[in-house]
Amino acid sequence: MAAMTPARSSLRILRRLPRVVFHRLQQCPRLQALGPAPVVHISTPLTLIHWRGFRSSNVASGQVLQFKLSDIGEGIMEVTVKEWYVKKGDRVSQFDSICEVQSDKASVTITSRYDGVIRKLYYDVDAIAHVGSPLVDIETDKALEDAPEEDVVETPAISHKQPHQEIKDQKTQATPAVRRLAIENNIKLSEVVGTGKDGRILKEDIISFLAKQTGAILPYEVEKTPTPVISTTDTPPKEKTPIMAPPAIPLPIFSGKDRTEPLNSFQKAMVKTMTAALKIPHFGYCDEVDLTQLVRLRSELKDLAESRGVKLSYMPFFIKAASLGLLQFPVLNASVDEGCQNITFKASHNIGLAMDTPQGLLVPNVKSVQALSVFDIAVELNRLQALGSAGQLSTADLTGGTFTLSNIGSIGGTYAKPVILPPEVAIGALGKIQVLPRFNSCDGIVKAYIMNVSWSADHRVIDGATMSRFSNLWRSYLENPASMVLDLK
Repeated sequence: MAAMTPARSSLRILRRLPRVVFHRLQQCPRLQALGPAPVVHISTPLTLIHWRGFRSSNVASGQVLQFKLSDIGEGIMEVTVKEWYVKKGDRVSQFDSICEVQSDKASVTITSRYDGVIRKLYYDVDAIAHVGSPLVDIETDKALEDAPEEDVVETPAISHKQPHQEIKDQKTQATPAVRRLAIENNIKLSEVVGTGKDGRILKEDIISFLAKQTGAILPYEVEKTPTPVISTTDTPPKEKTPIMAPPAIPLPIFSGKDRTEPLNSFQKAMVKTMTAALKIPHFGYCDEVDLTQLVRLRSELKDLAESRGVKLSYMPFFIKAASLGLLQFPVLNASVDEGCQNITFKASHNIGLAMDTPQGLLVPNVKSVQALSVFDIAVELNRLQALGSAGQLSTADLTGGTFTLSNIGSIGGTYAKPVILPPEVAIGALGKIQVLPRFNSCDGIVKAYIMNVSWSADHRVIDGATMSRFSNLWRSYLENPASMVLDLK
């Protein structure tokens, strides 16, 4: 019984302590001059404790404040400024829209925390703004000097897990509007980190906290939650100009239907060939050829060939020059077995020509080009082209090729990426002939006939140096057609 007396005395002192403190505060003349202060009542297991609030007034007039970009959640550290709703010299009030920023997830409208005048914009439209960096400078409104002070209630952060847990020293500061927003969303202010002055919790902090809790950035409509705004000036708040949507354009009604049809024999053959070709590692090489002298030579021989009943194009020269080059680089006129264990060097130059026919892509070849003249090649090409247009090419015409040229330039285009026709190891694609300005040996600008060529080679057996040397030799024959006479047999 004697041990209970000191304990009861201690409890009696604790109950009287808040009354003594409150009585002393009432006697302070400086606090009496400020008038009555708000009081928050917190129920505790001991008694009803009175916690006196503190007063906060708006920032001093004429002070220029940096308005910084707050954390918008989801670990986003930078945003893109998409639109400014204010400019330098504009007057804004609290919760007026300042700008719209875009993250990689959503657009967010940033609102003002102060009443005042915009003095500086730190970013241009489409610039990158980082979290924590200033967006604008705001000079606070002078009319705030006489504005009534705003009460900001200070509440101790209490953990409700255990009834006898000690009260922490952390305190929260927030305006009534922010507190109401927190209550509407069931948020404890003690769990929100404030980014305002002296740790004050702002509206943006509540929005960010909600975004982190829900796992996504809140859409624009949540940012627009209406909150009471006390106007401190005669200037009406700025309103965002509505954006008018463009009128809807009626879409045309399409009544066509899909259809499915089987592949023809030529298409099936292409499927088989191209599937095998894509297993080959292709090496590409491109160059340009000056055909000015060849154009002049062909114009001189064209009428003579027509008098013999033959149409003379550039292809016979291209094919003959390729055959002369293959004599120096026989590895390009070869084939490899399916397992790429053996290579066969072909004695005959059966050079194929890719043709666009009504049946599809066909590649007939001119046999034994190494033994033919340019005129003989022209005659054979005329025959193959006539049969291809009529769809009467024979199996002998389409098989046995050792090297291929594709004259894609006859349709259009300058460069291509030709696909090798197995078991061959090389192919060339010829672009269209263009008239372009070039420098001559005297540094003068002259008109030149330029053609681009694109080569593809099987990189398993042909290296880049070999392909380049062959292309240079082939180009030299075409740029100086008279040199072919020395190697003709």
